[in-house]
Amino acid sequence: MGKHLYLFVLTCLQLLFLAGCSPKQTPTVTNSDPAPSTLSGAEQSKVAGQKPTDSVPATSPYASNPQVISQGEALFQNNCATCHNFKQKGIGPNLAGVTAEVSHAWITSFIRNAPAVIASGDVRGKRLFAEFNQYMPPFTGLSNADIQALVSFINTHKKTAPPNVSSAQFGEAIKDPIPTKIPKSNLKLILDEVLTAPATAQKIPLARINKMRVLTGGKKDRHFIQELRGLIYEIEGKKLNVFMDITKERPGFIPQPGLATGFGSFAFHPEFYKNGLFYTTHTEKAQAAPADFAFADSIKVTLQWVLTEWKMKDPYAATFAGTGREMLRVNMMTQVHGVQEITFNPLAKPGSPDYGLLYIGVGDGGSAEGGAYFICNSNKTIWSSVLRIDPKGRNSQNKKYGIPAQNPFAQDNDSQTLGEVYVRGFRNPNRITWSPDGKMLISDIGLNNMEELNLGQAGADYGWPAREGTFLLDYRGKMDRVYALPPDDNKFNYTYPVAQFDHDEGNAFSGGFVYTNPNIPVLKGKYIFGDIVSGRVFFVENSQLKLGQQAPIQEMDLQIAGKRTTLKEIMGGKKTDLRFGLGPKQELYIFTKSDGRIYKVTGCSTKEEI
Repeated sequence: MGKHLYLFVLTCLQLLFLAGCSPKQTPTVTNSDPAPSTLSGAEQSKVAGQKPTDSVPATSPYASNPQVISQGEALFQNNCATCHNFKQKGIGPNLAGVTAEVSHAWITSFIRNAPAVIASGDVRGKRLFAEFNQYMPPFTGLSNADIQALVSFINTHKKTAPPNVSSAQFGEAIKDPIPTKIPKSNLKLILDEVLTAPATAQKIPLARINKMRVLTGGKKDRHFIQELRGLIYEIEGKKLNVFMDITKERPGFIPQPGLATGFGSFAFHPEFYKNGLFYTTHTEKAQAAPADFAFADSIKVTLQWVLTEWKMKDPYAATFAGTGREMLRVNMMTQVHGVQEITFNPLAKPGSPDYGLLYIGVGDGGSAEGGAYFICNSNKTIWSSVLRIDPKGRNSQNKKYGIPAQNPFAQDNDSQTLGEVYVRGFRNPNRITWSPDGKMLISDIGLNNMEELNLGQAGADYGWPAREGTFLLDYRGKMDRVYALPPDDNKFNYTYPVAQFDHDEGNAFSGGFVYTNPNIPVLKGKYIFGDIVSGRVFFVENSQLKLGQQAPIQEMDLQIAGKRTTLKEIMGGKKTDLRFGLGPKQELYIFTKSDGRIYKVTGCSTKEEI
């Protein structure tokens, strides 16, 4: 969610630093290579200022021992590959060749205590912070051997010639896709902190709360929030009571390496109180079981996403007791952009064609940035799509779910086309919701330049990886830049966002909701959303969300505990991990995943009232 590359100084540190990756301690390895040195701030600055030819001495400080390299690869894959690769800028910088650009001493010092290096005035460190605008915490708990293994693995990846980018073909790259800045509105959201989720780890993020929903149709509305480390809580007053612990139901469950892996999403069937059915997605290790959707053996599988149907014995019970049935399993090339959203259309009524059909957002799994764009660039593959399935049916290839006959590709004569696909062309369709007037709204987290909100239309192609927002992307070349759309763009028949912002404003779209609660009339009809990294809160008017145009975005101020503030200020400058949720009576909630704090929107004032 930050996104970019710089020099290695930028890179290695960024490798863990400003991309939000956090290597965890693993069993150390013994080797005879020199341990990382600890330098003062002044010494670090001197080292960082060395010329590339001076960075690596004749006797390399990087290990060549296969055991050390293997240990470093494990550290990288489990903790860093979410944000970095060796081919493209992604959430973090491209790390290929970085060890030829800065010294071993600088890298190890930066990993051990990045804030101290930046505070010392280090030029490269300051550049990193200016680009990503967040700190990587000090990793004083990592052993010298861990850091040595990590940087030694990175050292095995040398810089290669960049892909050719033909200016004749694409024209000049656009430096600032949206020069106009998002204006401040005259609105100030009033937030009351209602509770803090229990910590499920000792380090940030303390509580990976991710999705909030309300279950209706029973004796009373029930309020739930899900935790990526394997829990669904029921919110009862000021308490969070565990409704389900998926780690007890699925021993193969893994929450690593974090950043959206783990317990992805949940959704209750619209007839839950009759049939006791609800659905979840979660991650397991690669090759945990045969995948229903796989790719060529030449492409590495990092993990698998699993969709499960659960049946409760007593739908009114306070905690889950029942059985689970696996419905589909998907291989993923990397840890990012998995199956992070499942939902039912809440507007669909019994007897309507959409009633009881499950929507599933499947990201590209990092395949575009990783050079395997061909697995996410077609309606013949599952990746980069929103699927629609019938949980009660059995006409899928694996006979575990149904493909609705009204799906746009269900009747396609091409046998390779996936009937499950409802719409495609997303990097990470992170949230799906519906407006009161029936619009399907799909938020898509972008790569290096654009964040977007899309209006779901059956059979539409939203362009990824050939498009990012309303701009052209060279997915066969460098993906850190965008270009103007070609004159013959109409022939591609792409559907474009109805609202978008660039990375001058934020780094990752946090999908929200159209406000409908009558208690705050000034908010009614506004789609409220934000930026995951900075915690800024925005809105667009639902009435202005129309295909073929961009709805103007405005920002709202926040008031917490009677004080005008920002979530980033409350978080001490750290990544906020902003999320939005709905409570009983469609009340709006805002929560920050990094610290587990949950806020309720209790009012909204205008400047005239302030």
